[in-house]
Amino acid sequence: MHIPDGYLSPETCIATYAVAVPLWVYGFKKLKSTLNEETLPLIGALSAVSFVIMMFNIPIPGGTSGHAVGAVLIAMLFGPWIGFVSVSLVLLIQALVFGDGGVSTLAANALSMAFVGSFAGYYAFEALKRFRFAPFFAGWVGIVASSALTALLLGIQPLFWTKGGHPLYFPFDLKTAFVALVGSHMLFFGVAEGIFTAIAYSYLRKKERSLA
Repeated sequence: MHIPDGYLSPETCIATYAVAVPLWVYGFKKLKSTLNEETLPLIGALSAVSFVIMMFNIPIPGGTSGHAVGAVLIAMLFGPWIGFVSVSLVLLIQALVFGDGGVSTLAANALSMAFVGSFAGYYAFEALKRFRFAPFFAGWVGIVASSALTALLLGIQPLFWTKGGHPLYFPFDLKTAFVALVGSHMLFFGVAEGIFTAIAYSYLRKKERSLA
């Protein structure tokens, strides 16, 4: 689901940075107020897990790929702003060190996978947390919502940026992008994210109770 450099127009990249920068500023303030001797190791460990699972990209039709993210788990435990900032930092490292996702598209990737994923999953969990399936559903909702924003950003490129009738950036239309990305995440990657979120959340809660 990482959008590489060259898939979005410069105008789209500028717009996503304009939205993301103030969100990052506020998010870092929230992170700073959350960090202490107890929360720092777990947030760091969960961010590392997110880093690892996002490195396993599986190609899907429509010229992109999918993978689990892990943002919802962090959001469920520490709040959506912490999930947003933690996964944004993971995306930054992946872009700079491994070339997974672009630098020009970092804000777009952060808005989809980190911001939308964290907030959608968190509020889905909060609405249904009295039910046992809530962690699974939250993970599923978070990554499907992320894929929807990614599909939107990619799918609008041929609508506005063409030359001689040919797309300059992402070549597939909005319908193709939505079917390929959202469809695959609803049916496959969302299920994987939901299972991961449910298992990890259950384990961490049991460990927390055993230490209490």
